[in-house]
Amino acid sequence: MHLPSFTQLSSPLSLFIAYIPLVGTVVTTVLSLILARATLRYAETTERSLALAREEFEREWSPELHIKLEKISSSDARIVVTNLAKISVLLQMVQLRRTTHAIPFGRHFLNEPLVGGMTWTQELGKRLTVCTGDDFEGQIAASITFYASGRLFRTDWFRFYIEVRGGRLLRLDAANIAARRVRVLESRKGSEEARRELVMDVAGKTLEEKA
Repeated sequence: MHLPSFTQLSSPLSLFIAYIPLVGTVVTTVLSLILARATLRYAETTERSLALAREEFEREWSPELHIKLEKISSSDARIVVTNLAKISVLLQMVQLRRTTHAIPFGRHFLNEPLVGGMTWTQELGKRLTVCTGDDFEGQIAASITFYASGRLFRTDWFRFYIEVRGGRLLRLDAANIAARRVRVLESRKGSEEARRELVMDVAGKTLEEKA
């Protein structure tokens, strides 16, 4: 009498045991999908973090200079160059020009080191008034070329408003900051050849911009 009852009990138990691998497979698949999604999110977050770190590193260690012209007296002014980056640079040449002229009216060659975060200054003397004349009112621009990490760079033109009356410097104010970051001019050339190429590059680039 008890044999049929045992058979009835063993049948659901066998069915339950048979479904255990299937349930285990479903659970494993769901967990795998969750882990895969979490891994993708972690990878995306890591990639964004690396991109931000790389951008921060490049911004801190890429060369970047700020140029300012200051009035000292009615007959003299000075140029102030600030190294905004951490990397040290070697200043090579200061160029000045009127914004209405394609070719720079003043070139002064240098060999001055400038540590990151520091400032370099030099008096311009009569370089401004000699080029502007005794009476002039308008904009002039200044640019710096320098070596950094074995490459020659040039800043964009920083513009300033100047007013000269009777040979006296009445006003010298910043018009705007440079619109573009520094650009590489050359990497492995001799100093004299680089300087000749630099002068040609400045004139050529300015003529292209005016065109």
